[in-house]
Amino acid sequence: MMSEEKQLSDFLNGKTEYTLGLFRFFMEQLSEMGEINLRATKSMVAIESKTAFAYITQLGKNFVHVVISFDQAYEDNLCFTKIAQVPGTSQFNHHLRIYFKEDINEEVKRFLRLAMG
Repeated sequence: MMSEEKQLSDFLNGKTEYTLGLFRFFMEQLSEMGEINLRATKSMVAIESKTAFAYITQLGKNFVHVVISFDQAYEDNLCFTKIAQVPGTSQFNHHLRIYFKEDINEEVKRFLRLAMG
């Protein structure tokens, strides 16, 4: 069985320094809110507190794409690019794309704290 570190390094391997910097900054911001654990899979990195509450689904050349799961849609926001209900469930995925450190603003932090529970 592959170790978590190995899978995480595979996920981060070959990404731009810029994107890795955004990833590290995002992790630092989350760590300040509470204890987190990263669990890498083949296609994404789950961010867990008591349970998995967010997923990094894509590391682009200049962005980090994060999906945050809630049990309702929070339409009144400026940070999410897309909100979609998972078919057959009461789960709503909120898509966040981070291009700059400033994108992790107070609004985003409020939603992350809410998701962490």
